[in-house]
Amino acid sequence: MNVILISPGFPHQIPYFTMGLARVGAKVYGVGDQPIQALDEGVRRALSGYLQVKNLWDEEATTDEIHAWVRGKSIDRVECLWEPGVVLAGRVREALDVPGLTAEQSIPLRDKVAMKNVIEAAGLRTPKHARATTAKECRAAAEAIGYPAIIKPIAGAGSADTYELRSPQDLENALKILQHVPEVSIEEFIEGEEHTFDTVCANGEILFENVGWYRPKPLVARLNEWISPQTVCLRDIEAPELQPGRVLGREVIRALGFRDGFTHMEWFRTPKGEAVFGEIGGRPPGGQMVHGMNYTTDADLFVGWAEALVKGRISQDLRKKYNACLVFKRAQGNGQRVVRYDGLDRVLNEIGPHLAHMELTPLGAPKKDWRQVVQGDGWIVVRHPELRRMLELSDRVASDLTLVAG
Repeated sequence: MNVILISPGFPHQIPYFTMGLARVGAKVYGVGDQPIQALDEGVRRALSGYLQVKNLWDEEATTDEIHAWVRGKSIDRVECLWEPGVVLAGRVREALDVPGLTAEQSIPLRDKVAMKNVIEAAGLRTPKHARATTAKECRAAAEAIGYPAIIKPIAGAGSADTYELRSPQDLENALKILQHVPEVSIEEFIEGEEHTFDTVCANGEILFENVGWYRPKPLVARLNEWISPQTVCLRDIEAPELQPGRVLGREVIRALGFRDGFTHMEWFRTPKGEAVFGEIGGRPPGGQMVHGMNYTTDADLFVGWAEALVKGRISQDLRKKYNACLVFKRAQGNGQRVVRYDGLDRVLNEIGPHLAHMELTPLGAPKKDWRQVVQGDGWIVVRHPELRRMLELSDRVASDLTLVAG
């Protein structure tokens, strides 16, 4: 199978998918705006060809460049695992007459208001919402929806540039910060826990599913530097309290006509047990979450996604053996470099057997901007078959390990 992969080397987890495609026998033709020398060596080895385009986000010009480049080749798939490129991938599919979502079908996976309109039309519960391009429209939308509310970019990813609005003054403050964002969605604030529903699909069939749990909700974590955010990949997805979200997720995928690849949906479980749709991407989750899923199963879902795409199946054992929690650390202090790890020896000694992965910013290296980088200055994976015990261990990592910037 010949696969065009848009942006095969970026963001950070995409190289694993690129190499996964090569491992299952696909010929991978990469398209990006980086010079090939800037790509990871493993990515370069995995590629059968590479086209460097002038501007990846000039969709018309990039589509024309790709069309000319592949003339004479038979292309079976066009994929993009990075959210900003999903509509571009749709345009290229149309130009090359390749199966998969068209540009128009891809828009609801990128435009949050169009997304919710499709989901609402299917009779599914979404937050009340409105599109706004001016401050006046934002004020009118917030008044119509009511406080508390949320303001977020129409084409954003994750919780970037997202703010909770408890009052008109909160809205005014957010509008000053969001002047660089051309179009926003004003949405009803949903009280409750925030979960994910993640799948790998082939030919419209779900081959693998994951339910994640954010501790705390991403918006809370994004606004408080001292928090060590946690993302839990749950072992027991058959738990009764999760079933409304799983049912919702399957209906959302059906409503969008999604058939092949990764999906990452976020949903809310209200205090009454209702599942409310948040948003969905036709891509894998970020924040190292695919690694978290791998640690629940001891499988490799980077390769699993590739096999699903190329062969319509996943041959690995995907039974969940563990709960896995990703704990993200942020260096504390006003300095610009990480100078010390406090509590590391204690964490290693007490949690060691259940510590599946640890990656910390090296001592002496610049600390990361916690507002811009989900994984901050390190990410640790704790896993255990029992959820309660895993949460206890993860909370120890969050509280007992401190990275100090000086």
